[in-house]
Amino acid sequence: MRARIIILIGIFAAVTARGQAPPSAKEILDQVRLQQSGQQLDLQGQLRSDATVIPFRITQTGPVIRYTFANPSEVVQLRLGDNGSRLDLVNENSTKKFAASRLDDKIGGTGITYGDLALKFLYWPDAQVVGADTLRTRNCWKLRLTTAEKDSPYRSILLWVDKESGAIMRMEAYDSKGTLSKRFEVVSAQKIDGRWFLKQMRVEEMEPGSNKVKSRSYLEIKR
Repeated sequence: MRARIIILIGIFAAVTARGQAPPSAKEILDQVRLQQSGQQLDLQGQLRSDATVIPFRITQTGPVIRYTFANPSEVVQLRLGDNGSRLDLVNENSTKKFAASRLDDKIGGTGITYGDLALKFLYWPDAQVVGADTLRTRNCWKLRLTTAEKDSPYRSILLWVDKESGAIMRMEAYDSKGTLSKRFEVVSAQKIDGRWFLKQMRVEEMEPGSNKVKSRSYLEIKR
């Protein structure tokens, strides 16, 4: 793992120094997955939408991320692998694969689904760099990801990735008709024990066939 991180840092540094073409989409997504799976944390958070507040605890040991929700009372575990991610439902005496039929269910009535937690799009093979952008003073790569999987709620995604850290800054999800379905955007970050973490992410559901916001939800991490 450390060797892969060093190689990726070397690639990005060389590109910056020589001013040559940007890294490939695969290299950028490799960096994102390393960033996502390389943390150790134990924090409190909440999902918030209108008057609904769903507290949760998030714990992570490397590639294993566990969400313990208070309402609904359940434990969902995400494991990030080299070739894919796996979402499990953890019970007192067992761990089993999360039912595919529930992936589109909204968590506690918010705009965030269980499928959104699975980060499946990070493994879509059809990806390309479409440019660069600046979001909240951060320099980002902009990628377009597409999938042919019929059971995916999203057919394509625009992804903004922080060039320096590999953190996801914004994601726009589109349906099979190419219509914007949902937008995720980091609103703020916070420093905890000398490291930067997400503080608030806004999730906007769009009215079908338009760019009008139907609802807003927030994923918030506390110390």
